[in-house]
Amino acid sequence: MNPTTHSHPHTEQHLRSSAVISDIVIGMSDGLTVPFALAAGLSGAVANSSLVVTAGIAEIVAGSIAMGLGGYLAGRTETDHYESERRREISEVDTMPEREKQEVRDVFASMGLSPALQTAVADELVKDKNQWVDFMMKYELGLDEPDPKRATKSALTIGLSYVVGGLVPLSPYFILTDPSEALAYSCGVTLLCLFIFGYFKSKVTGQPPVSGAFKVLFIGALAAAAAFGVARFISN
Repeated sequence: MNPTTHSHPHTEQHLRSSAVISDIVIGMSDGLTVPFALAAGLSGAVANSSLVVTAGIAEIVAGSIAMGLGGYLAGRTETDHYESERRREISEVDTMPEREKQEVRDVFASMGLSPALQTAVADELVKDKNQWVDFMMKYELGLDEPDPKRATKSALTIGLSYVVGGLVPLSPYFILTDPSEALAYSCGVTLLCLFIFGYFKSKVTGQPPVSGAFKVLFIGALAAAAAFGVARFISN
């Protein structure tokens, strides 16, 4: 057998968080926590679950729109910033080509290329203006071209994730008329979902999954307990 032949090539597998996963995390974490805290707070002040359901749905609608709008504006800001910097870089290439060419050589110098190779590669690169500008955007400014549909995708992903997360703590109130009884089931279901969500969120972001799960669980429980206590205090 040829010693250089590998029958089982090694394949590296890395778990990478993407923009979509990041948006899901943002929407789901707030969706699970905020409506849960609201439902818990109202359960300490009202006598019927229908009021909790009405207020909870209203909050989910408003929250998903607000969160989605925030995601859209963030995506548009990223795109606008990239386009603005690209226009500035094009202008500098047109008006100060020698200085920009030197900046290309400086980038290659930081990579460890010899002076002769720096000049040769830079001379070849600057023959194509678009490639030249793309190179400067990425390696001088550290900017990658954003997805032109990023803002819309982000808005929809965050908004829908918020709705899905928000319906979890409200689900028992759709079935049970006694808010105190519904709250007990809501706590069990929501805290379980918070733990599972925190586990996978931490796993995706490279954090210790168990400690991350308990951290998310603790934050959600603390918010709900605070809301319940305030509402009970006011109602009394």
